Amino acid sequence: VDIQDLLVRGEEQFLERIQKFINIHRNSFLVLSAALHGPQEWNEMFRIQRRFLGSNLRIIPVHNTAETVKLMLTIAKMNSKPRADDVSQKMAMTKTHIIENSPVWKMLQEYQKLHSNF
Repeated sequence: VDIQDLLVRGEEQFLERIQKFINIHRNSFLVLSAALHGPQEWNEMFRIQRRFLGSNLRIIPVHNTAETVKLMLTIAKMNSKPRADDVSQKMAMTKTHIIENSPVWKMLQEYQKLHSNF
């Protein structure tokens, strides 16, 4: 969606279309296009985010058609079965690594060792 069109046409009809889209699609992406993302464009994006907070809608700002196409290819690639499984596995490994190397995790382990000696 071109943000300028949204600002000119009005928001309410557009928000209804987004709601229908979210209800139909499990993974919803809204690509907001603007040559320059100034305060007015960011405010509009934040209003949409607040309205659909907690939904499966992901809002992504882009500057031009080339970025939009690149984004769509990336989304398609990441949602393909072999790549999605690979990404999920890497995310799980990363999460485990972060948790195991967390200072909080180390502190809890030391706390547990200290209290298990009693």
